[in-house]
Amino acid sequence: MSASEAKPKSMTRAKQWSDEIENLYRFQTAGYRDEVEYRHVKQVEMVDRWPETGFVKKLQRKDNTFYYYNKKRECEEKEVNKVKVYAY
Repeated sequence: MSASEAKPKSMTRAKQWSDEIENLYRFQTAGYRDEVEYRHVKQVEMVDRWPETGFVKKLQRKDNTFYYYNKKRECEEKEVNKVKVYAY
């Protein structure tokens, strides 16, 4: 089994916002666990990111529609605890 097919060993909820949590929020709103699952499902090498912030810029959902994200934070404080952080 390759790393891209790996299943998470555990899951925790985010406690406070960070750049990592922001990107996980973006993947999860598009219907993916995280970048690992996105890259495996969509068979892409790179994810479009904003060069200034490193945040995810654009994701393609499983139904092939696109989500476009802003350069600035989109995960509001009230949404932080809904973000799932997976450990492999």
